[in-house]
Amino acid sequence: MSAAAVNDDLLDRDEPEPPVIARSRQVVDAEMDITPMIDCVFLLLIFFIVCSTMDQQSPIELASARHGKGVGERDAIVIAIAAGGVDAAPVYLADDVTGEPVAGDFDAQREAIRAAVAEQQLKDGKDDVLIKADRNVAHRDVARVIKAVSQVEGVSIHLAVFEAE
Repeated sequence: MSAAAVNDDLLDRDEPEPPVIARSRQVVDAEMDITPMIDCVFLLLIFFIVCSTMDQQSPIELASARHGKGVGERDAIVIAIAAGGVDAAPVYLADDVTGEPVAGDFDAQREAIRAAVAEQQLKDGKDDVLIKADRNVAHRDVARVIKAVSQVEGVSIHLAVFEAE
């Protein structure tokens, strides 16, 4: 039998050929275990935290002011504004926040502040007003005091912040 006859004989059969099964490739596990690397990083982190020194007491050199001058508390009328209060921060007509604050509503406080500054200006001849406020005082409270002081003629207003104790 010739090769052509064998091919024709195979084509004449009604039996189906078995399906071709593709071999699946074996995938190489490309995942890397990083647990030892994480352990090393944490060990290095702990090492540097333990060996480092935190120097919080180093002095900071502050630049001097280019404009303006310092105002001494002895040469100025001092008004203190404390943190707290329900609606507004309490205002004291003194160097510190002890004693009684200025009482009344906003208009009464404004008039009391204006009168106290005008009286001190005439009595002591002080033209500088130093407004000392706590760092947690809202700007609106400081602005309210500035507005009351600015109603007095011939005063210079200076702002300060209470130092942390």
